[in-house]
Amino acid sequence: MQWIRDHHDQSIRIGELAALAAMSESTFHRHFRAVTHMTPIQHQKAVRLQQARLALVSGGRDVAEVAHAVGYDSSSQFSREYRRQFGAPPGRDAQVP
Repeated sequence: MQWIRDHHDQSIRIGELAALAAMSESTFHRHFRAVTHMTPIQHQKAVRLQQARLALVSGGRDVAEVAHAVGYDSSSQFSREYRRQFGAPPGRDAQVP
């Protein structure tokens, strides 16, 4: 989980995470899900969106810049997932003083 938080802006490979944890992929996936109640990819998305929200609220960066900084290649995908997670578009949080 710490590796995902530290590298949330990078693509993750389950095989690499499993190797870091000294587990097989299936064992890693099972243990990760038991602890977090989500898959590693879902956890990475949650971390990315939380980091994006922090960046938007603190100001000084536009939505596309923040989306790219947290690892999204598509601003529209980022906006859809942000709205789904937080119930409002990212632009609304970017407007907070």
